[in-house]
Amino acid sequence: MNDTLLDNDIPEKFKDKETGEIRTDSLLKSYQELEKKMSQLPSLPKSADEYNIDCNHGMFDLDREMNERLFQKGFTNEQVQFVYDLAAEKMVPMVVEIARDFEADREVEKLIEHFGGAEKWREVSRQLLAFGQKNLPADVLDTLSSSYEGVLALYRMMQGEEPVIGSRQSASNNKSEKMSLESMMRDPKYWRDRDPSFIAEVTEGFKNLYSEK
Repeated sequence: MNDTLLDNDIPEKFKDKETGEIRTDSLLKSYQELEKKMSQLPSLPKSADEYNIDCNHGMFDLDREMNERLFQKGFTNEQVQFVYDLAAEKMVPMVVEIARDFEADREVEKLIEHFGGAEKWREVSRQLLAFGQKNLPADVLDTLSSSYEGVLALYRMMQGEEPVIGSRQSASNNKSEKMSLESMMRDPKYWRDRDPSFIAEVTEGFKNLYSEK
């Protein structure tokens, strides 16, 4: 009876069609192929401590508690590495944004102190925005208004300490610089192609021209 049950459990592809006898060669070949596939599967470490994870990005270190939880779920080393890499990928933009916001807050604090208080700074910033929108390209205004030094340069422009680009007034020591910037702004790379490096060069030129000497 047991032999009958065993025989019935064997797939037809392993039996001779004429005699019904088991084809041991086919059965053995199939077993060898299965064993080969099994050997190619990623193996689990014996414990969570054996995970070999690369954290050279410096964002964070290994978390033993998390590794243990991943181990209990049957995660391979490759899968755990993917979890760490994904966490770093998501955290980098977040950290950069936090750092940028922190730096921006510090710049604003310096400006508030420079102009004598928050109320005075609010009024100055309103005037600077109106002045910049009227007299400067948007790219230049955005860059100058993003830093403490840039805002002070913009403030000096507004105060008339330096002539605004495009004005008929000019000083002998910066006339050629102003003409060069005006020429660059007429270049198709600036107004048509919006070439990032070219725009950055123009903006930096404005900042240097109006920075405090």
